[in-house]
Amino acid sequence: MTAQATEKLLEPSAPTLDGLFRARAERSPERPAYRWYDRATAEWREITWGETGAEVARWRAALAAEGLVSGERVAVAQRNGVQWILFEQAALSLGLVVVPLYPDDRPDSLAWQLKDSGARLLLLQDAGRWHRLQPALEEVTQLVRVVIPGSERVTDQRATALDEWLPAVGNVPPAPVHSDDLATLVYTSGTYGRPKGVMLSHRNILSNVRAALEQIDVYPSDRFLSFLPLAHMLERTGGYYLPMAAGACVAFARSVAQLSMDFASQRPTAVIAVPRIFETAYGRITQRLADGPRWRRTLFDTAVRVGWRRFKYRQGCAAWHPSLLAGPLLRRLVGRPVLERLGGRLRIAVSGGAALSPELARTFIGLGLDLCQGYGLTEASPVVTFNPPGNNRPESIGVLLPGWEARFDSGGELLVRGPSVMRGYWRNPKATAEAIDRAGWLHTGDLGEQRGDHFYLTGRRKEILVLSNGENVPPAALEGAIALDPLFEQVMVVGEGRPFLSALVVVNGEVWGQVAERFELPADATGLMQSAAREEMLRRIAERLHAFPAYAKVRQVYATLDGWSIESGLLTPTLKVRRNAVFSRYAEEIARLYQAKR
Repeated sequence: MTAQATEKLLEPSAPTLDGLFRARAERSPERPAYRWYDRATAEWREITWGETGAEVARWRAALAAEGLVSGERVAVAQRNGVQWILFEQAALSLGLVVVPLYPDDRPDSLAWQLKDSGARLLLLQDAGRWHRLQPALEEVTQLVRVVIPGSERVTDQRATALDEWLPAVGNVPPAPVHSDDLATLVYTSGTYGRPKGVMLSHRNILSNVRAALEQIDVYPSDRFLSFLPLAHMLERTGGYYLPMAAGACVAFARSVAQLSMDFASQRPTAVIAVPRIFETAYGRITQRLADGPRWRRTLFDTAVRVGWRRFKYRQGCAAWHPSLLAGPLLRRLVGRPVLERLGGRLRIAVSGGAALSPELARTFIGLGLDLCQGYGLTEASPVVTFNPPGNNRPESIGVLLPGWEARFDSGGELLVRGPSVMRGYWRNPKATAEAIDRAGWLHTGDLGEQRGDHFYLTGRRKEILVLSNGENVPPAALEGAIALDPLFEQVMVVGEGRPFLSALVVVNGEVWGQVAERFELPADATGLMQSAAREEMLRRIAERLHAFPAYAKVRQVYATLDGWSIESGLLTPTLKVRRNAVFSRYAEEIARLYQAKR
């Protein structure tokens, strides 16, 4: 860790989220706050905290002109960018409740959330999305204004162009806002049924930011690269409010597809990601190694092994070993070129949102990346546990953040309690009572155990597959392991009430083409139906599951080239598989898998 000084703006000097922003703008007016790519000029632009404050004043004046009153809801369905920040900070400063939505979510889903929340105003991504969304808004009568950036004009009494809506200057003062006021209504991803609106106060979120900054040092010189959707609470708390509290700059990535170029040009020092980002990078690395000479794979494996041993030694978990003497050379030959693809300055990477495969952690940490896994849920604002760099057990979800308590009930479910626990679900007292008991414990739905000060997850209460022989199998761990093979882009393991496990997989078309050529099979979907293809896929799956118990063996597989998407209703906006939806879509194929083994 460097000798830089940290700079934190937190309670009591900034007891609300809008107060935090104003304190930062006043403290650091000339310091860069945000960076983004301007497609009109094909250049990256930058705005300071002081300039951001002046822009927020314009947006506040525009919102005030709508006659909205404190406590009313306003929604934003945009990709990450400065407009997202300006809109939310202006809304929060008027006591409005922000409803973040995923811009690429299905129109019917967006319309349902807008209606359920009672949102009065919506900031949308562009006119194209308005054309798709408009037919679904027939019953969303309380929505009186839709603000749309861009040059295209739309003919609807509710729709307004952003440049016409914003005044030239803003002179409306902030309204009184209190720390216990409702700040945001965040809809869960809804892997089972309709999403629920999580009510989070200013105090909920700021207590989480404060606790996180006690576990990790963030400096004014840091630059975050933001690519997880801001509608996701992990990105919002960790990649937006936390850098604001620390005075760090945030660069908004253009898209996941352009992420590698954005890493190279923006050279971030910190990122927050989900395991899928690391899985994709790992798949590209392993594919390149498979296509190269054997010595290159041997050198890579040696570098990872020595780097991992160095990590364990520095964590105090292993003794010194003579192989560590080769560490500097291996880092220069192998680790540094890989990390240069991430900009060459990455100081820390945080993984959350789903379980991180031990193999992924071992590989990237072995290459020299400080990869730290955390755990949380929207209902907790969201972070509960974290692996700080100096006390990192990658196979765990970390230690409790300050202010949190935890225990396990008789069934092994993790229960947590602390100042970041939500106020409840929006207009859903029954679901609230099921989630938070009378003693204030939040029931996470996750199964796990504690060893020392670290916590470990063993599965989801709702996602345990019980085989007909009585064995309980948590599918997520298996799916994560299988997805490390570059052939498989998406995976879902099934087998509830069945004698064995099967896997539904979406294959990578490019990798499948290479496999098909090797086995002299058609490179299209018909080739996937051949026995040689099925045997090769089962072999690859078995290779990935060799460390799992015998009853966790996958005996049948169904493969498709058609990816599961948000638009098809098979993925949530946070890219989690809607298990029930996928099961229903492939019900006939699944039935045939088990008929074939009778």
